[in-house]
Amino acid sequence: MKASVIMSTYNAIDWLEKVIWGFSAQTITDFELVIADDGSTPETKQKIDALRRELNLTILHVWHEDHGFQKTKILNKAILASTADYLIFTDGDCIPRADFVETHLRYRQAGYFLSGGYFKLPMATSLAITQTDVLQQHCFQLAWLKAHGLSFTSKSIKLLVKGFWANALNALTPTTPSWNGHNASGWKADLLAVNGFDEEMKYGGEDRELGERLFHYGLLSKQIRYSAICIHLDHARGYVSDEVWKKNNAIRAYTKANKVIETPNGIRSN
Repeated sequence: MKASVIMSTYNAIDWLEKVIWGFSAQTITDFELVIADDGSTPETKQKIDALRRELNLTILHVWHEDHGFQKTKILNKAILASTADYLIFTDGDCIPRADFVETHLRYRQAGYFLSGGYFKLPMATSLAITQTDVLQQHCFQLAWLKAHGLSFTSKSIKLLVKGFWANALNALTPTTPSWNGHNASGWKADLLAVNGFDEEMKYGGEDRELGERLFHYGLLSKQIRYSAICIHLDHARGYVSDEVWKKNNAIRAYTKANKVIETPNGIRSN
């Protein structure tokens, strides 16, 4: 396998199905899909098993019991379960464009990790997407999206540019290329070197903290937000907590101030 795509999920079967359809439509097929399941009910496994048979995808389902938000812990388990040297990370609410995996592989480079973004959809548009829309890439066409509830904004340019113009916008964007869990990639050896994700962290900045340790390890990052495209399906966020954000921000502040490379609460701690 040229790549392992690690995708997080938790009790969101309808969205997960749409995302897996997206990976079945990729321009290259030499990759595995590793689903990092943070304690979903058995219905998620049943859906994954059915899609594995239907779509002829190589899918690994990595699961642990539900003890609250433990995304960092299940992601670390998925890293260990992956079989490729290069890892692409995304979420179970982000449908990849057909060239998503190919793009990450094209831009990969020793000494770097890649930083992508997403294009957010409203709920009505998210619900309207069918399997045909994913397989035929309708849901990446602005005309189709506008006909199904999307309002045009300046961010819509992400869906219009490719090639030279996408590369130009990648270079010109003022956003610092950081580790974004919905669209990022790097070498497995580098992720193991920093001990993966900090399992003390819940929702809020846990992806960025990993990227900051990768920087301390000596890596650079490349911006590919206009080249590696995925669309984000709308959903509620009941796991957001001010108290957790405060704790996570303190961990990140310590990581930055002390130039931490290897978290003590990562892959090798469990």
